[in-house]
Amino acid sequence: MPTLSQEYLTLILAFAPVFTKRVWQHVQVLLTGAILAPGKRTVTAALRVMGLSDERHFQTYHRVLNRAVWSSLEVSRILLGMLVQTFVPTGTIVLGMDETIERRRGAKIKAKGIYRDPVRSSRSHFVKASGLRWLSVMLLAPIPWAQKVWALPFLTILAPSERYYEERPRGHKKVTDWARQALLQVRRWLPERKLVAVADNTYAAIDLLSRLVQLPNPVYMVARLRLDAALYEPAPPREPGKPGRPRLKGARLPTLKNVLLDPKTDWMATTVPDWYGQGQREIEITSDTAVWYHSGKPPVPIRWVLIRDPKGRFESRALLCTDVGTTPLQIVKWFVLRWQVEVTFQESRAHLGLETQRQWSDLAIARTTPALLGLFSLVTLLAHQLASCDQLTIRKAAWYVKHWPTFSDALAAVRYQLWHRRDFHLSLPKADVVEIPRSLLKRFIDTLCYAA
Repeated sequence: MPTLSQEYLTLILAFAPVFTKRVWQHVQVLLTGAILAPGKRTVTAALRVMGLSDERHFQTYHRVLNRAVWSSLEVSRILLGMLVQTFVPTGTIVLGMDETIERRRGAKIKAKGIYRDPVRSSRSHFVKASGLRWLSVMLLAPIPWAQKVWALPFLTILAPSERYYEERPRGHKKVTDWARQALLQVRRWLPERKLVAVADNTYAAIDLLSRLVQLPNPVYMVARLRLDAALYEPAPPREPGKPGRPRLKGARLPTLKNVLLDPKTDWMATTVPDWYGQGQREIEITSDTAVWYHSGKPPVPIRWVLIRDPKGRFESRALLCTDVGTTPLQIVKWFVLRWQVEVTFQESRAHLGLETQRQWSDLAIARTTPALLGLFSLVTLLAHQLASCDQLTIRKAAWYVKHWPTFSDALAAVRYQLWHRRDFHLSLPKADVVEIPRSLLKRFIDTLCYAA
């Protein structure tokens, strides 16, 4: 049966205190099996690839997910600490935040709902998807050996629809409520670091932004802003002795749509080094500070940035940042990192079997998908160890020239090390050994390690 190498154990043992001794033994088997197994990431698939298809007490491995007592929140805290220490030991911590739909069916899956499919839908075509909605918080960190920023999941939360709460005593939580709770938890884990969360227009909510900036050490947000948002000047100083409540806002400012169409607007040409993974892109921006206010809501000071393409390759867009002192170009650089979140979701579906697990109990469902997304980050950490020892190879071909490793290369390298640690090197009886050409064995290993 394959076991973890000493180099991997040093990293994995950080999670051991979360589990009991017996459960921890089963966790290591499931973890190794989830990395090695191609296709579906079920418990049975992990046991088969680990050589435990004849295990009579297979139910004990299922109980790790549906019955054993351990804290997934504590696992997230440990994983975040390892990611920050490895990839962002100093400076600003940038977090990506978005939701994804896990397409699942079944009468026993209570939290499933019907949502808009963001991948298959467009402005003119609406596609619905039935499944579970997950909110994932990821660390947007530069990976030195990949020469890119990757989105590394560490905290994933199930966010059911409003229909799920109709027959339950507790009230419905919107996605923005789950986001506020998640970011406050991250702030408690990292009380001293500067945090910037990057998200789409779903999270450009005044209530959420106001709560985050009111913290003693604020969590700043960068998000899409509506072009018709009501913006105001800051409230003027209160005159001494004037009766009534203090003003919350000043004079009304033009909407960003009017600023965009105004020929007198001053635009500054700039270059973004990596525009949504497409290399350098020349854009024009204009920016200013304002107070975003809506009746009955607390006012939020923001810096807005309006972006347009002089060559017309994309539609103009507006961004907001609650860190008023940040430069406009830095806000744009932070926001374009958000596309890496979608890349991580796609890589997890293609290589880690996301949406292929088959858990039916509520507790197992709440644990399995976050574990698979967290496996993306764990594989990246394991591959980082290999890269530091020059053991991370790149799969190349005559028709495909690749200069830097991708996640498939990272996963294949980790798998190779796990298979290499098997008992192949032991002196076995001749009857148990089959001689095959080295070139054929190499093709077998390459195919197995890169299997999706």
